[in-house]
Amino acid sequence: MRRPPVPHWASVRGRARADAGPLLLVAGVVAVISLLAGAVPGLLRDTADRAVQEAVRQAGDRADVTVSAHWEPDDGPGGRYRMPRLAEDLDALRDRAFDELGSGLRPVLRPPVTSALSTPLNFTDGSVLRTFRLAYLSNGAGPAVVWTAGSAPGPAVPDAGGDVLAPYSGPPWVVQAGVSEAVARALGVRPGDRLQLADGNRNVKDVRVSGVYRPVDRTDPAWRIAPWLLDPVPGADGAGSTRFGGLLSAESLPDARLALNADQFHRAVLFMPDPPVLTWESAQAIAGTAVALKADSGATGELDTSSVWNTQLDAVLREVGGQIEAASAQASVLLLAVLTAAVLVLLLAADLLARRRTPALALARQRGTGLPALAGELLLESAAVALAGGAAGVLLARTLVPIVSWLWVAPVVVAAALAAPAFGLLAAARATRDRRVPANRSARRWARHTGRLRRAAGEAAVLAAAIAALVALHQRSVLHGLPAAAPTLTALAGALILLRLLPPAAGVVLRIALRSRRPLAVFGAARAATTAGRALPLLALVTAAALASFALTVDATVRAGLADGAWRTVGADARLDVAPDAESFTAEVAGRLAAAPGVRHAVAARVTGAERIVTDETTVSPVLVVVDSAAFRRLLRDTPLPDEPALDRLTAPGTVPALVRSADGALRPGIGLDLLRQGAPAVRLTAVGTAPAVNNLPDLVIVDAASGVPAVPNTIWLTGPGAPEAAATAGVEATTVLRTEVLRARRDAPLVAGLLALAWASAATLLALALLGLALGAAASAPGRWQTLTRLRTLGLRPAEARRVAMGELLPAVAVAAVGGALLGVLLARVTSGPLMLRLLTSQSGDPRVVPPWGPLAVLAGALLVGVAVVVPVESALRRRRRLGEVLRAGE
Repeated sequence: MRRPPVPHWASVRGRARADAGPLLLVAGVVAVISLLAGAVPGLLRDTADRAVQEAVRQAGDRADVTVSAHWEPDDGPGGRYRMPRLAEDLDALRDRAFDELGSGLRPVLRPPVTSALSTPLNFTDGSVLRTFRLAYLSNGAGPAVVWTAGSAPGPAVPDAGGDVLAPYSGPPWVVQAGVSEAVARALGVRPGDRLQLADGNRNVKDVRVSGVYRPVDRTDPAWRIAPWLLDPVPGADGAGSTRFGGLLSAESLPDARLALNADQFHRAVLFMPDPPVLTWESAQAIAGTAVALKADSGATGELDTSSVWNTQLDAVLREVGGQIEAASAQASVLLLAVLTAAVLVLLLAADLLARRRTPALALARQRGTGLPALAGELLLESAAVALAGGAAGVLLARTLVPIVSWLWVAPVVVAAALAAPAFGLLAAARATRDRRVPANRSARRWARHTGRLRRAAGEAAVLAAAIAALVALHQRSVLHGLPAAAPTLTALAGALILLRLLPPAAGVVLRIALRSRRPLAVFGAARAATTAGRALPLLALVTAAALASFALTVDATVRAGLADGAWRTVGADARLDVAPDAESFTAEVAGRLAAAPGVRHAVAARVTGAERIVTDETTVSPVLVVVDSAAFRRLLRDTPLPDEPALDRLTAPGTVPALVRSADGALRPGIGLDLLRQGAPAVRLTAVGTAPAVNNLPDLVIVDAASGVPAVPNTIWLTGPGAPEAAATAGVEATTVLRTEVLRARRDAPLVAGLLALAWASAATLLALALLGLALGAAASAPGRWQTLTRLRTLGLRPAEARRVAMGELLPAVAVAAVGGALLGVLLARVTSGPLMLRLLTSQSGDPRVVPPWGPLAVLAGALLVGVAVVVPVESALRRRRRLGEVLRAGE
């Protein structure tokens, strides 16, 4: 019975001591890559959680979950019954809705807010357009208020101990309501005053002011349902209007129900998401629950009291989910690039280790050590080094994230554990094999052809995998499986192509050098031609450089896309969206801002949404922009936005010319349009060209301000370094949108900031791996190189000249990696930028334009070239004291 091979521990310890430097280097590489690969997925999960929370926070009302239901019938004989327990009915609706939410939604929603809101009522005192709404709010005890005058609303009739019937033909039912201090000042009312109100059918309503209140906490979520209860809200019910509100109590709520018709008073329960509780994992389940809840609820047109659920939370989560999936796939692309370069460097380290150990391994074989025993010893050593490095990296990653991704750590640990034994066994087998070179010329030719065919088959397999990955990437995007490896496989394929081209190019340079009178050039070219066929060093160098260039290009492209998206969203350095009440002053303000210091252009325009336009085929509702086309084009020329010569066509004679833009193609040049206007005849438009991007709007129609389309401007675009300051001091009620603020907010968004940080970290790691690969490749070929150079020194070659020859040997491959790798990375970014879905992070309607970062790429190439200048003197210093006898010894 054969016993398993027992490791020779003295040999294991001796080899480990002799090669402690390369082994520690391998452990360090494994530790660093394990730290990066293990921590990034966990950091990405945290980033995804923050992205979900930020998306829900910014969604505002869109993320709310609401449930509404019709009131219970209150009709009686000849009138309507007053229901004194109406507030309790609302609480019952709230409890029922809470039960229907299910366990999936309850934990992520804040306590519900119950509301009963009236439709807008019009003031009939002949003043400017003003509306008034009644509201009852309850989040358990209702939003807290302090009554500064009067008292809380009470019942219109005392409790008679029975049902009270309001006849249909009776006078308007009295309802008491409180108003805030700001509303009381604006309306000039005090407790006891009657508000002159009527509904849309001119039915008079009897609303009495019971008191004036001040909110205890203006940030109470309940006020978000009806902000007009605190302050007048301009434009809420149309241009030029102002909405006011009156607060009901549980006692006056039954009176409001009687004072209004059934379709003028609506009850609902609002559930607001709690962003800090949300995670990416829970968001995926919540989206499905929200969809099911809406599907199972009753229809809005039904007259029963069943619950009708409504929310856009699922749409918000789907939108951010798409961004998270894209960011995860993009992170996978960068991580695969780093892992591939690390594996190649580990193979280089294993090759160097095997070259150093070849004499000792051959001696062990000659003394009777079998290949299985030798394999066990080498595997034991490399596994200990790899596991130690991997454990150190994982422990460091564990300090950054709670959960480390072993799936990404495993490849580099396995590669480090298996590479050294594989190269060592191959070196030992080659050093001790008794296979002779065949004497038959055809047999030798057959052996060479067989080796070439095997290499060609391997290269063809890599090329086929790269092509398949690119095709899959363009067909399926980057979200699934093989497409994420497309950039890495393409970089490998490009490195193989450069590897095939380098030996012939080195041969051409050698032939040219042989014709020169410079012996140093001949020696350097000869050494370069001799070592040009070494595959592993060039593969590691070119692949690492190309992938570092790819990461830098992705970073620059995203940053440029963010800047372009901010320009397209704002349309200028600053934009003022003037409030409806101040629209009449827009033109005057624009003229004043145009003269402000640092402002180059100030263009006023009318931007209105949901305009009804009838085309030859259908009815659409695009955004209508009425602007001075000449001034607008001058403004565009002052920005990075593309100049639009089509704006000159807006002044053509004939029917009103228009420029159109449509996401679905419903609006296109050449078609006729009819702009419908309320109370006025339609305006005939002719689409004469494609509209420029305005405020990043998908559907757009632009006409010239002098075309005859009546429009009061409500938007001002400002350009110039003084635009932000001028917009802040405009002196008009408006919402200010600054391009720099939009850009900063998008750049600081969790997913974007995380991807940019990962791109830079990947590029830095890949550059470090490229430099390490350069050093390892040079160290592997150093014995043969300096043996030749030292022999040449015996013929009169000086040390400085020897260093030049050594630099001439290393420089061609490094130059190919520095220049070819950088350009290959840019090409990779151009080929894959669309399927990488970077537009989801840059907030652009289309794919961002690839922007090569020539400055960082020059630094990348320069770092590799400087690496040669550092490696050669170090090698020369290490071999300066080598004896001549060691160099000239027979058999060397």
